[in-house]
Amino acid sequence: MREKIKMNKPISYDHFFEQSWGEGWTYIRTIVDVVREPILILNKEFRVLAANEPFYRMFQVEMKDTENKIVYDLGNGQWNIPGLKKLLEDILPKNTFFKGFEVTHDFPVIGKKVMILNARQIHFEKSNPSSIQFPSIILLAIEDITEMMAIAETLSDHSKYLEAKLMGKTLKLETYIKKLEKEINGLKDKK
Repeated sequence: MREKIKMNKPISYDHFFEQSWGEGWTYIRTIVDVVREPILILNKEFRVLAANEPFYRMFQVEMKDTENKIVYDLGNGQWNIPGLKKLLEDILPKNTFFKGFEVTHDFPVIGKKVMILNARQIHFEKSNPSSIQFPSIILLAIEDITEMMAIAETLSDHSKYLEAKLMGKTLKLETYIKKLEKEINGLKDKK
């Protein structure tokens, strides 16, 4: 006996695309949301599709002021950072990713930040010509190393201070040694 498969509604291409993209988007958002570093998800026009909680917390911004905005326009243009622009517009299209780029910027609300930026374009390749083409996205991860850089600067300052102090003590000792050598040689000459 053969079973009949009954279809109530034909599945349209648009419905399939939306469902597939929705599932993929949920997957991406879930991964991004568990990462501790601030992350922006951008489209190919550098419009913010989403950001994670660490981004909102670190930069003290809200979702309504972030999502669907061009990244350079965030915070009244605070993110119009020449180094970031060069990375996103010049380096990323040629390499599909960049890692470890340091950017220093003074934000009006949160002050000076030293950040390490990593970004990757994510392309959804078509496995065959009839498969769905999903839009490309860019993941931009931001690591705040401001505190670490301040500690490194403090250590460097202390090191320079101790080096100068040690150099001063060394010069004094060398002077005393020369003075003692003269006195010893003077005593030897008297014998």
